[in-house]
Amino acid sequence: MAHIIAEPCIGVKDKACVEVCPTECIQGGDNDEQLYINPDDCLDCAACEPVCPVNAIFAEDEVPEKWQSFIEKNRKHFEG
Repeated sequence: MAHIIAEPCIGVKDKACVEVCPTECIQGGDNDEQLYINPDDCLDCAACEPVCPVNAIFAEDEVPEKWQSFIEKNRKHFEG
């Protein structure tokens, strides 16, 4: 199970999570509206959660119902 970055990240992209990630699995280019966590590389260590200033990062099974669509959005970002 990986972590998911949800709606509060949109437009913020603080990147504190990128700095603490031991596997560098958090990505998002300049044209991306938010950051994404690569589910294949995520260790599920949760180091990213406490440093997120907008509380946008959740374990996949703990994503609030209103942001469940971000699970699929994250997966699609890494397809292909």
